[in-house]
Amino acid sequence: MKTIVSILVLGFFAAPALAGDMKAGLWEVKTIKQIVDGQDMHAQMQAMQKQLAALPPAQRKQMEAMMASQGVGMSGNAMRICISEEAARRNAPVIDPEGRCQPGKMVRSGNTVRFEIDCVMDGRRTTGKGESTFAGNSVRSRMDMTTIDRDGKHTLQSESQMTYLGVDCRGLAPVGASAKGK
Repeated sequence: MKTIVSILVLGFFAAPALAGDMKAGLWEVKTIKQIVDGQDMHAQMQAMQKQLAALPPAQRKQMEAMMASQGVGMSGNAMRICISEEAARRNAPVIDPEGRCQPGKMVRSGNTVRFEIDCVMDGRRTTGKGESTFAGNSVRSRMDMTTIDRDGKHTLQSESQMTYLGVDCRGLAPVGASAKGK
């Protein structure tokens, strides 16, 4: 289960951040499709959101604070992330919030960017490819990834829509700042 949660989190952070298109600040990410190992995770994600909402107020506040320190917040059926100035300027997708995984290949054609990744993080090897298309203050992304770790091989197919909400990150820590491991 920990592996599947890690794959889901990685999928959320596969946000495109390309110079001239991505803006620093608060972005809302709505998952359109997320399939892990052939299983549609939409129902599980909704159940997790309901569990978070049902927590006692102090516990929910603690969980939200922990998520905010990682640059993630929840808003209804969407996640919010704060993109740092550095990440917005970087000519690469933000694959993981700590910047340890960078795309090995990127090709840009008009307002669409295609990329490939091959990373080893925390004992997991993740390979895959994705595509992001920009339209004003929104980005539509698609990714196909395979992760291999001690629990075996896992696949992720995801599609998401990101919408820029503004420069104020509303207390969320920015992701993509000062990439570690470089």
